[in-house]
Amino acid sequence: MANQLQVIRGMHDILPADIPVWNQLEDAYRALAESYGYRQIRTPIVEKTALFQRSIGEVTDIVEKEMYSFDDRNGESLSLRPENTASVVRACLQNGLLQDQQQRLWYSGPMFRHERPQKGRYRQFHQFGAEAFGMAGADIEAELILLAARFWKRLGLKHIGLQINSLGSGECRQRYRDVLVEYFRDHQELLDPDSQRRLLTNPLRILDSKNPEMQNLIDAAPELQHSLDQQASEHFSELKQILDHAEIPYVVNQRLVRGLDYYCHTVFEWVTDTLGAQGTVCAGGRYDGLIEQLGGKPNHAAGFAMGCERLISMLVEQGRAHGDRGCDVYLAMRGDNSSAIAHRLSESLRDALPGLGLIVHSGAGSFKSQMRKADKSGARIALILAESEIESGTVAVKFLREEKPQLEIAQSEIASQLASFI
Repeated sequence: MANQLQVIRGMHDILPADIPVWNQLEDAYRALAESYGYRQIRTPIVEKTALFQRSIGEVTDIVEKEMYSFDDRNGESLSLRPENTASVVRACLQNGLLQDQQQRLWYSGPMFRHERPQKGRYRQFHQFGAEAFGMAGADIEAELILLAARFWKRLGLKHIGLQINSLGSGECRQRYRDVLVEYFRDHQELLDPDSQRRLLTNPLRILDSKNPEMQNLIDAAPELQHSLDQQASEHFSELKQILDHAEIPYVVNQRLVRGLDYYCHTVFEWVTDTLGAQGTVCAGGRYDGLIEQLGGKPNHAAGFAMGCERLISMLVEQGRAHGDRGCDVYLAMRGDNSSAIAHRLSESLRDALPGLGLIVHSGAGSFKSQMRKADKSGARIALILAESEIESGTVAVKFLREEKPQLEIAQSEIASQLASFI
């Protein structure tokens, strides 16, 4: 079928059979975030391109190569959001949510980047996130880490480890940037083209290079900890103390950086070795500089984002994914007026039993084919309305998953009886 339309490369359909595990993940995150005092915020999928140019940076791969950007009918450049932190900050500034107040916010939704598709990395992908504003101490950074740790526990996921690092203050970061530039300039002939470009724009990103030919050079680079001042060291020590008391294991990874200038102090990643190259399932840190960068007054901010598709892969691989439970009851029928009576009965059952999963057969078909569909639906019980039941005002109850005799129950009593069967 050469003319049949296909999904865009790097994007994917989430089919009915996959929805239960998505609901499992979304319901668990929503309940957990709200239990920590985080309130949901929803931002548009489309934003002005300038928002991401100012927040992420015009010389980053995301803005230069990966964003889906286009001009609207008024000639204004718009982009599908590649991440949501900038949108949340923009929404808070625009709506006055950061004026002399603290905020704990969470979000979920699709993001878009034109990357090379592979397992765990898509061009449309979904994220959960949490953002906290107006709190300067390491305690809020620890809270975000503890929230994520409890999420893994609630999902029953194993093999996820925590890596942390400190970038220090803006002054510390600038000192380290200068040291890095001097070091890499002394070895400029060993840098690949991307790293040579980053040397002039964002040298910390060189530390993220996955080029195996550069790993020895990167491993020998000066470490950021030597550029930290006393205040930054004390801030990081406070974080580690909280994590130690909470018995959260972690590794200090000196090569863990965020290449964007608005990051400071704590950065962290939750990583796994079960997903191949796409091992990061959650990443975050403190980004005090972003609010001012987007036009607000200087303020404190920290947050994280986690990848839903990667977490779902782990739930499936570790046998923790919820499957489709099917419906509870399938209502089959035959005979004149049976459809009208069946729908009246089904609506009365839905009134009496609000959580009932009930499918009413539609589309005609023999009684035998209806019972095959009842079995395929996963229903535990089939209700049967035939001529004799319609005439007597009863309904037949057939147990599909248990060895029990078929029952005949008055239609006026079926709701109360059904509640004891399912």
